[in-house]
Amino acid sequence: METVKIGLLGLGNIGTGTYKTLEMNKVQITKATGLNLEISKILEKDTTRERDITVCQEQFTQDPDEIFKDPEIDIVIELLGGVEPATTFMLEAMKNKKSVVTANKAAVAANFQKLTDTAKANHVEFRYEASVGGGIPIINALTTVLQANEFVEVQGIVNGTTNYILTQMTEFGLKYEDVLKKSQELGFAESDPTADVEGIDVANKLSILISIMFNTYIAPKDIPTQGISNIKQQDIEAAKVEDSKIKLIAYAHKEGDKLEYSVKPMLLKNSHPLASVSNEFNAVYVTGNAVGELMFYGKGAGPLPTGSAVMGDVLEIAKKIYNK
Repeated sequence: METVKIGLLGLGNIGTGTYKTLEMNKVQITKATGLNLEISKILEKDTTRERDITVCQEQFTQDPDEIFKDPEIDIVIELLGGVEPATTFMLEAMKNKKSVVTANKAAVAANFQKLTDTAKANHVEFRYEASVGGGIPIINALTTVLQANEFVEVQGIVNGTTNYILTQMTEFGLKYEDVLKKSQELGFAESDPTADVEGIDVANKLSILISIMFNTYIAPKDIPTQGISNIKQQDIEAAKVEDSKIKLIAYAHKEGDKLEYSVKPMLLKNSHPLASVSNEFNAVYVTGNAVGELMFYGKGAGPLPTGSAVMGDVLEIAKKIYNK
């Protein structure tokens, strides 16, 4: 049985979830692929933190070239977060003929064309399913079974923190400030929640969806973006009077040559499928000219759901490499 060696950049929460996904489902993964997948080297500074996984100290390295230059490593998983050095590392891996898998929406959105072009130029795979919607297989669906469609519209709840806050404000009448604090205590929101609550995270994900669905690159900074930090309880109550809910929506619509896009809190009728998406769950609602309306729903974040999407991409690449 062939062994597929993998280099992992970053062993934080998502890196740990990815490692754990492989560890706990090893038998199933081997059965599904006919391959032995092995994370052989890990770029990580913090080598002593308790992670609830089995990692040997020999797997760790402080030198990324030990991964990029290793001829036995076929696939590199990038889970460092942030635009840099993640982008540079991904490009370097591709130039060394490694396929790359990432969950890094900020890096993918900022450098979509450069990353995809570099992968093509070096005849390697670049996959980023986990960058939008966590464990929801939206990107795979858009690029495979739905690719015969001309897409008309996408509406998405793609940030669990803001959806949790709005759900708690709606269902329990809580104030924004109180729910934000609670979501930080639960680990849904970062100590600095700006990227979530101001819609920056959603703009990154919408940029990626637009690139895939409409073959047009719109930089996240060019997407009109409004977060939820100014939503008051009176806004929530006013929505209820109209039999509606407020949701932070990633939106894009194409009509002819005109493409409209935005990230902002929107009023959705309670009858709309997205209105029932609560707390930290995500959903993406797409319309294609052949398939009609579809909704993809599930956990949009978290170590294991995201790790599931990352490993799904890894498995697809591994099967291609070894013609399985």
